Amino acid sequence: MKKFVKVMSVLLTLTVVFALSACGNGSSGALSTKEVTVGVTGGPHQQVMEEVAKLAKKDGLTIHLKVFNDYNQPNIALNDKELDANSYQTLPFLKNQIQNKGYKITDAFKTVAFPMGIYSKSIKSLSDLKNGDKIAVPNDPANELRALQLFEKAGVIKLKKGSDITSTKRDVISNPKHLQIIELDAAQLPKQLDEVAAAGINTNFAMGAGLTVLKDSIYHEPLVNNPYPNYFVVRTENKNDPVVKTIEKYYHSSEVKAFIQKQFGGSVVPAW
Repeated sequence: MKKFVKVMSVLLTLTVVFALSACGNGSSGALSTKEVTVGVTGGPHQQVMEEVAKLAKKDGLTIHLKVFNDYNQPNIALNDKELDANSYQTLPFLKNQIQNKGYKITDAFKTVAFPMGIYSKSIKSLSDLKNGDKIAVPNDPANELRALQLFEKAGVIKLKKGSDITSTKRDVISNPKHLQIIELDAAQLPKQLDEVAAAGINTNFAMGAGLTVLKDSIYHEPLVNNPYPNYFVVRTENKNDPVVKTIEKYYHSSEVKAFIQKQFGGSVVPAW
């Protein structure tokens, strides 16, 4: 009996030591340096990350891609640890998601920018807009503000000072031509160009409709130093993990930059 008690005591001690050791290991929650899963939206984000994955594979890092077709699921999956990272969103969108959902995720590094453009089938310039014409903008937070700011920069409207991600057409304080501002689902905007005089359209949806920002838009955001870069995003605890820095190195490589410039012709631009 004494021998049994002694053995059990030793086993219990080893168990406690192991548990304490595991809890004290600061790297226990770090992402693997050999294999990670990254969420992307279909299209350019997927294509660019595929190029990054090719470079990483040569050095022994496997990047698995999981493709999503909406803007909400990649952050849910990342927060719930179904992904190691995602690459598809701008900072205003990310901050809005964190504020509203309480996600413990954060930006790690800049990726690419999709310069938003204003498109039209009926006019060649925004100066051709007539009194009472309809213009359309996305109806989701961040993108509505972005489109309104683009129309403002073009001199069409003016927003109240301090407009932020919660701003909508109700925050327009000057509209000299009494334009009707129509709020629509961002994905539907290219299909509605026949119904409005002009529309601010996100580049990914414009590209899906065969439109390019340089050839087809009548006004667009700057290609260099674009105000809305996208970000590679991870859980907050993993921001400084070695593998994140490694992926950043590949993403910001000359090979990936050349691919972006050749593949997208200005509709997608390096943001670093």
